[in-house]
Amino acid sequence: MLKKFYKIIILPFTVFLLYLMFFGMGRMQFEDHIVRIKPIISTVWFIQDTISWFDIVKIVLGNVVMFIPFGFLGWVFPKLNNLKSLIITFVSTIVIIEALQYFSRLGVFDVDDVILNTFGVFLGWQMKRMLETKFRKFVVE
Repeated sequence: MLKKFYKIIILPFTVFLLYLMFFGMGRMQFEDHIVRIKPIISTVWFIQDTISWFDIVKIVLGNVVMFIPFGFLGWVFPKLNNLKSLIITFVSTIVIIEALQYFSRLGVFDVDDVILNTFGVFLGWQMKRMLETKFRKFVVE
């Protein structure tokens, strides 16, 4: 039952997420191409420069939570049940998306986004494993 629901919802969710990454939340085209490649540094700077804890939680946690559903991609693509395959595929894809943000100037290429998004996928994969183990009858197609 969960697998069927997931297979229906993942494509619209992905389109919605891509919209947010390029056009949502009042995004406008930057004057310059921006790259942030020092891990953790840009997130620390963001936290230091942001007054609102709500904004900090929304951005940092959002970069993790919004990607949890991609940890379940093995339900659609069986080769992605393996964590290594899933992470390699996901990191390759998210780097391409970050590069598109950079080249379009509709975002920033930020290595912290790659790290946080990938952590979200890992959490999703762990949740999938737990669901498959503890709630087998609800997960089966």
